[in-house]
Amino acid sequence: MSPSLRPVPAVSPLSALQGALSGLASLAAGAPAVLRVLSGAHARLLRCWDGRVPDQWFGARLLVLETIGRRSGRLRSTPLVFVRSGEDLVVAATNAGADRQPDWWCNLRSAGEAIVGVDGRRVRVVPRESHGAERDRLWGTLARRAPIEAYQRRTTRTLQACDLRVCR
Repeated sequence: MSPSLRPVPAVSPLSALQGALSGLASLAAGAPAVLRVLSGAHARLLRCWDGRVPDQWFGARLLVLETIGRRSGRLRSTPLVFVRSGEDLVVAATNAGADRQPDWWCNLRSAGEAIVGVDGRRVRVVPRESHGAERDRLWGTLARRAPIEAYQRRTTRTLQACDLRVCR
């Protein structure tokens, strides 16, 4: 068979969708409004498929954080890269390297608790902000699994790493 007539490998529609979202997000990294729209669409997809697909972003695992808007009182869903630290879930408040905190982080701190959709389950979590050496350790753990280091280079604020403690 000639090289130009090789069969195209089969790609599932969900894999294609994940690839498209990843490509769009990398293009939109400097445009917060576009990134917000893409994040919202991704969160809705994760909820529709019970957090199963697409549950990775550039090879890192994703969860959906559900918070209540501190001003609007409306439910807000945000897909976030995370790693596990024992039973806890570690996330970072990067806002793609913008100089202001992400809205989900402000909503979470204001409410003091949230719901997380992960691994097809919904669990209640309580945030615990990290500082100093603990923040550096959590940030390093997350940075080894997710492409977040570039975000820190875009801003002068110290990007926050946070434990989401799963409530029993």
